[in-house]
Amino acid sequence: MTSPLSSQSRPRRVVVVQAGLGQPSSTRLLGERLAAATRDALLERGQEATVDVVDLREHAHDLANALLTGFPSGALREAVDAVASADAVIAVTPVFQASYSGLFKTFFDVLDEGSLRGTPVLMAATAGTARHSLVLEHAMRPMFAYLKAVTVPTGVFAASEDWGGGDPGQGLSTRVEVAAAELADLVSGRAAAAAPARSGTELADPVPFEELLAR
Repeated sequence: MTSPLSSQSRPRRVVVVQAGLGQPSSTRLLGERLAAATRDALLERGQEATVDVVDLREHAHDLANALLTGFPSGALREAVDAVASADAVIAVTPVFQASYSGLFKTFFDVLDEGSLRGTPVLMAATAGTARHSLVLEHAMRPMFAYLKAVTVPTGVFAASEDWGGGDPGQGLSTRVEVAAAELADLVSGRAAAAAPARSGTELADPVPFEELLAR
């Protein structure tokens, strides 16, 4: 059953961090597909969502400078701040040498310490062959565990055949929907947990004990 949207709840902010190098890029396409599915899943749970995309290709030079200077600046600073303030992150990388790309890793290297602590993260990766699908578990999940993020159980891997015509892409669609639903559950759960804290002002004017007895 679809929950009604609350007029008082702010939209959840979903940030896609994608490290695709080409234009167009299957990595970005996967990120956008996951973002759309997550937005739909949040709507089903009564939460509106906005989506921002951090295209690491545009920040390659600034990332190198950040490694040398020790701090990000300019547009890269804005991207770092966007991730730090996100309610959820969708992180998508192409696979190079059986692991995430250097561009992808560098971005998370320059994040401020603790930026992703407790943040729900959906991991995804693309490659030419399904033989690289374990990159999600042996490379990406340990990295996000170190960053204290909360990763959804289902990672999404897309090989070249997943983008072909016919039926092969159906399996990808299912994985996208499952992972998006898991991410939406985490985000809406965080929103529900935060609600009592925001309504805690009700306790600022308690009912006198004598009045409670009189009732």
